[in-house]
Amino acid sequence: MPISESMVQDIVQEVMAKMQIADAPTGKHGVFKDMNDAIEAAKKAELIVKKMSMDQREKIITCIRKKIKENAEVMARMGVDETGMGNVGDKILKHHLVADKTPGTEDITTTAWSGDRGLTLIEMGPFGVIGAITPCTNPSETVLCNTIGMLAGGNTVVFNPHPAAIKTSIFAINLVNEASLEAGGPDNIAVTVEKPTLETSNIMMKHKDIPLIAATGGPGVVTAVLSSGKRGIGAGAGNPPAVVDETADIRKAAQDIVNGCTFDNNLPCIAEKEVVAVSSVVDELMHYMLTENDCYLASKEEQDKLTEVVLAGGKLNRKCVGRDAKTLLSMIGVNTPANIRCIIFEGPKEHPLITTELMMPILGIVRAKDFDDAVEQAVWLEHGNRHSAHIHSKNVDNITKYAKAIDTAILVKNGPSYSALGFGGEGYCTFTIASRTGEGLTSASTFTKRRRCVMTDSLCIR
Repeated sequence: MPISESMVQDIVQEVMAKMQIADAPTGKHGVFKDMNDAIEAAKKAELIVKKMSMDQREKIITCIRKKIKENAEVMARMGVDETGMGNVGDKILKHHLVADKTPGTEDITTTAWSGDRGLTLIEMGPFGVIGAITPCTNPSETVLCNTIGMLAGGNTVVFNPHPAAIKTSIFAINLVNEASLEAGGPDNIAVTVEKPTLETSNIMMKHKDIPLIAATGGPGVVTAVLSSGKRGIGAGAGNPPAVVDETADIRKAAQDIVNGCTFDNNLPCIAEKEVVAVSSVVDELMHYMLTENDCYLASKEEQDKLTEVVLAGGKLNRKCVGRDAKTLLSMIGVNTPANIRCIIFEGPKEHPLITTELMMPILGIVRAKDFDDAVEQAVWLEHGNRHSAHIHSKNVDNITKYAKAIDTAILVKNGPSYSALGFGGEGYCTFTIASRTGEGLTSASTFTKRRRCVMTDSLCIR
């Protein structure tokens, strides 16, 4: 029987009521008061995990996937209720994407050379206990995605989640430990603290038993990790531009760009944050955005009001991040129909609502003289994050030129940004995209170290 809206709300309220952090039982399925205790528990679990066969690890991962699907709606609603960001429908899709397309043990492979002088293997071995910092934008999704990959590699993980999403993060951590126990594995394959702070983060980053730290968040978090003296995997900021040239299918480009920009209210770091279009197609592009894709054209006065609200005092207003277009417009006294999902306007690349990564469905459109000018402006707008970029073009030479110039971990051609995560596109899913440190879209193999095993003059039977 399908779960009704009221039943889901009752479940969410019950879960949230039970998860009063002050009353959380210490050590229950990965939750501890003290960070040192959490790390010690993860270390004990890691001693068990590293002895597990691949089949045993995969059995746990299969159970995690099942539980994610069973609890996708609950976690989606918890995330929106706790953080006020994003929308439930898209977050449900993201959880199913994690369950279906996050790589498991199949990503752990062996390279072999066999010849007259013997056999040499390159194996992917675990680091041990990995430290992970996760954001409030994708709290449960990142915890679940990271845990699957890290466990597949033979590791356990200590999380220091964003405090604004701690209840949702704890729910996800409880879930993976319950899955491990049900599948015959240990408790505490993923752990955290009841009240994560900068201090608990520092303890984690400096702890002798944590050799690797993976940070998913803003530039400040990634910088701290890279300054820790440990090996760091940094998934930081982005300001992805979408370029549209005169050869593009303009109608489809309008639809793809708006769909990508509005997915989960623009929270994904890969989402289209601004558009750079050659002058000859700007008017047509905006026409389709307005007439067929539920966009609202902001006047100059409304742009100024939005700037004052979403960039209050020159800084990003966290109360606006992840809000829908109708809510953002209501903040400046504009009432719109319920179907409005994206705010658009034309402006120069220096416009504060264009040059700043907003993480909300406000989409500035920059007019370029020609394709070369579009590329130059897009590269400037991406700010050297080397994260994500998008292009709509049927000219292979233009696509190639843009790809080389922008040099990002992700480049989506002729599709919405979320296709890069395997949603409507090929490839696996991840919510930790390590652009700054060069790993790109992380997976289980990212969380392993390469070990070379050599047998000389033997085991070659050719």
